[in-house]
Amino acid sequence: MIREAFVTSKSAKNPAVSVRLRSAIGELRALLELLRCDDLDPRVLDDFRDALNRVRNTAWAAQQSAANKLFDQGPTNMDSLLASERVRAAYQLCRAIREDLEGENIQFQKGQLTELYGVATRLTKHLKEIL
Repeated sequence: MIREAFVTSKSAKNPAVSVRLRSAIGELRALLELLRCDDLDPRVLDDFRDALNRVRNTAWAAQQSAANKLFDQGPTNMDSLLASERVRAAYQLCRAIREDLEGENIQFQKGQLTELYGVATRLTKHLKEIL
């Protein structure tokens, strides 16, 4: 009931956004069938997944921000919410990568590990400066 009131009050403020979102939802549902084809360009799929992830994360942050404003809970700044989500995701990925590195069945490409090491070293140095 609270959620319905929230959605109704927000949609009334900007109905054009609601119309575009509903249209996008319909388009995404239609794309589900196209994605089941075998003849797809991997580069296009990679770009699509990246765009979809950015939209998904931003939609989550927008939802959190709006809910936080409505119920006076936590940060409402979308950039802060997105940054917090990236930190949470990075933490989980780091743990998973550590477990993969400790496993014997997983083979990594040295180039990928070198790139990861470089960015992790720079991040660690920056975190030390901040903390």
